[in-house]
Amino acid sequence: MASHRRSGLGGLDRSAKATVLTAAAATAAVAMAGVPANAAPGLPYEPGGGARSGVSAQVDRLFEEAEQATEHFNEAGEKAARLRTEVNRAQDAVARGQERINTMRGILGTFAGAQYRSGGIDPAVGLMLAEDPDAYLAQAAALDRLTERQARHLHELRQEQRRLGQVRAEASRKLAELDALRSDVARHKRSVTEKLAAARRLLNSMPSQERADFERSSRSGGRHEAMPDLGPLDAGGAPSGRAAAAVMAARAAVGRPYVWGSTGPSGFDCSGLMVWSYRQAGVSLPRTSQAQRHAGRQVPLSQARPGDLVTYRSDASHVGMYVGNGQVVHAPYPGARVRYDPVGMMPVSAVTRP
Repeated sequence: MASHRRSGLGGLDRSAKATVLTAAAATAAVAMAGVPANAAPGLPYEPGGGARSGVSAQVDRLFEEAEQATEHFNEAGEKAARLRTEVNRAQDAVARGQERINTMRGILGTFAGAQYRSGGIDPAVGLMLAEDPDAYLAQAAALDRLTERQARHLHELRQEQRRLGQVRAEASRKLAELDALRSDVARHKRSVTEKLAAARRLLNSMPSQERADFERSSRSGGRHEAMPDLGPLDAGGAPSGRAAAAVMAARAAVGRPYVWGSTGPSGFDCSGLMVWSYRQAGVSLPRTSQAQRHAGRQVPLSQARPGDLVTYRSDASHVGMYVGNGQVVHAPYPGARVRYDPVGMMPVSAVTRP
């Protein structure tokens, strides 16, 4: 179970802010009000039921693959952002370490100057200022001729140089990892773009009526994975204040476009909608649907209550928010808009309560 940072309410447009404020004081009835009643809470998903036409099935598959690539893109981007922060810290540490080394060398140079003015540089001091302090320290006889203070400063210099070498190596490793992640991000972006273009070409090749039917339909047609029995719906009780606020934010987003890689507020991908909605309630969720699956306590589908996250497919590559009456709000696929659909539109992999 992941812990979540609490953040302040902010970034919500005026209409959504008003909605969230309503939600914060809402009861369970208020949180579920307005969910389309004419959209049956039952399951359109029927294993073994009629399959879509060949072209529709191809489009559906391409959208599914694009969604999976989008979540990989989001995950790689999130890791790259963390690594950029770590690289910046490591580079700052290198700079500070070099400053300390320069200061120490200055102190040791002062010792050498004082000895020179007093009658010449002691051979041990000259050796002390050599490029390789380790070689110097290996010579115990020379070390014995140093004053205690000089020896201490030299030892500190040696330790700082070693530490700085380690920090530099770690910074180099993180930079190489960041470069590899940037390549992953670019690769996933190309994959998404290519699959979306192929899906759009197929959609445009459909007769207009078939295309309209496809774009109105849920995501469940033609699936053949096992679907758990829902049991009685809305048995989970009233949502918390934060969950109610997140539900109201998600409902306020209905009608906004699917935009892959986006967390709003003008458009969303599926996991981005969950991130944005809960952010309006002061809760920070992880970026990807796979991580969101584990971002709280998992409950049976029959115990779902408004605000729960419903992840789909065995790889948890799609996510929506349960809003009551057997419905979820989700960003379905590129080209569609945020909308209500039956909770059983696809095989459910988990229900998570943040």
